[in-house]
Amino acid sequence: MDSPRSGISHGNAKGQQWLSALSSLTVGVAFLGLWFWLLPRWLGFSVEARTESWRWLAAIPSALGFAVALRCVWDFGWTGHGTPAPVIPPQRLVVVGFYRYVRNPMYVGFAAGWIGLWIMFGHPNPALIAAVAAVALGVHLFVLFYEEPTLRRKFGAEYEEYCRNVRRWWPRLRAWRRPE
Repeated sequence: MDSPRSGISHGNAKGQQWLSALSSLTVGVAFLGLWFWLLPRWLGFSVEARTESWRWLAAIPSALGFAVALRCVWDFGWTGHGTPAPVIPPQRLVVVGFYRYVRNPMYVGFAAGWIGLWIMFGHPNPALIAAVAAVALGVHLFVLFYEEPTLRRKFGAEYEEYCRNVRRWWPRLRAWRRPE
């Protein structure tokens, strides 16, 4: 059945939605894979047979954090019809899943995942802690000065309403529902 406004058949639209979602997952998995390949040595991660058993508890928030990030990557493709990469951004504002609780769940998920890995395999190193803090500040500034202004220009009032109801870094207790 053709959509009267778009002239695109329902089947073709679903095919495009699947293509967007799979493209987003490809970009997300490649990005995550690159970081899993590059960061562990840089951060001094190593698996030791004598690692304290309590450290393995950090696997729980680590796995959950990365799962949140991957779900967000999926939402960028399925709902937003784009990818997390700025060169192929979502065409629709993504306000589903974890985005109903916090505006930047992908970053929060990655942070939880990496903190968990660092607890499991890392060793305290003041220089690395300072470097990670600098990266976190860089991400925050990127969000403030690039992502948010870009989203405001692209989605206007819809994004402004979202910002009024969903915090940037601290999750809500209940999911926000966009008024219909």
